[in-house]
Amino acid sequence: MIGNPVKGGGYALRAVHLLSEKKLRVFVLIPLVINIVLFSGALYFMFTQLPGWIASWLSFLPSFLSFLEYVLYPLFAVTAMLMVYYGFSILANIIAAPFNGILSERVEQMLAGREVAEESFKELLAIIPQSIGRELSKLAYYIPRVILLLILSFIPGINLFAPFFWFLFGAWMMAVQYCDYPMDNNKVSFKEMLVLLKKQRMTSLGFGAVVQVAMMVPILNFIMMPVAVIGATIYWVEEHR
Repeated sequence: MIGNPVKGGGYALRAVHLLSEKKLRVFVLIPLVINIVLFSGALYFMFTQLPGWIASWLSFLPSFLSFLEYVLYPLFAVTAMLMVYYGFSILANIIAAPFNGILSERVEQMLAGREVAEESFKELLAIIPQSIGRELSKLAYYIPRVILLLILSFIPGINLFAPFFWFLFGAWMMAVQYCDYPMDNNKVSFKEMLVLLKKQRMTSLGFGAVVQVAMMVPILNFIMMPVAVIGATIYWVEEHR
């Protein structure tokens, strides 16, 4: 089954009302703080480094094609911003992974009508190695595809479509990133998780696209990590459990 992108996007939107749940508060606040710190750093990095990057890329343009700068500048700007955004997102998710895993577990307990367990520091410490290992699996999946996209981004003609490729890939990776938390909690391997998402590919892309767009909106992007974890857990419970 291909799935439904509108339904997928709806899972992300439905997550917002659970943000204020008292029993989830700690594991919502910690990823929130991590997001604020890292994305503030990403914004600073983009504003200070982005003009130099674009100028360097445009310097390869022959003088007789200089008129294309007006077209290429915004395309390169969007591509560079997406690259920085993905890089900082990876770092934020690695740091927040243990908290996100427990948040997903608590949300699943709540959706199932079970008693929501209290947060435990010992539990957090116990899952850190597994959480980081799982993040490294995502990184191993992510890196070769990013390298391919980077290569395509510098090929004349093809690079005109680079922002679209980056956005589509980003939506897919948002689904992979956040749907992995409830699936990992339920002992679904990384490979099995990819198979499940591909069976509902359009639903997965719809979910990932909403998360990605929201994460590009200033202020709103600060709360999107816990929202995405909660939305992905709702997606898991209703579609795959």
